[in-house]
Amino acid sequence: MTFGNRVRELRKQKGLSQRELAKEAGIDFTYLSKIENDRTEPPSEKVIRKLARHLDVDADELIALAGKVPADLARILAANPEAIQYLRSLPPRRRR
Repeated sequence: MTFGNRVRELRKQKGLSQRELAKEAGIDFTYLSKIENDRTEPPSEKVIRKLARHLDVDADELIALAGKVPADLARILAANPEAIQYLRSLPPRRRR
């Protein structure tokens, strides 16, 4: 599932229109349409967090689907090269 597909699915589950969600998240509805249709790169972490809040979903789920690393984890990794080595040593997670 893509980031855009998941946002659309969550929005529909909440019974929100694109205009309603876009207004709540502080973005233009045409931008939200492009996101949902995978016609643009996923938005910034800040926007993803706003969307997650209004969709009642864990922001980390959407951040991961967007192919991004949360800023707090990026800071930890930047300060701890051992953490990067440890993560790389873990076996790949199997898809369900």
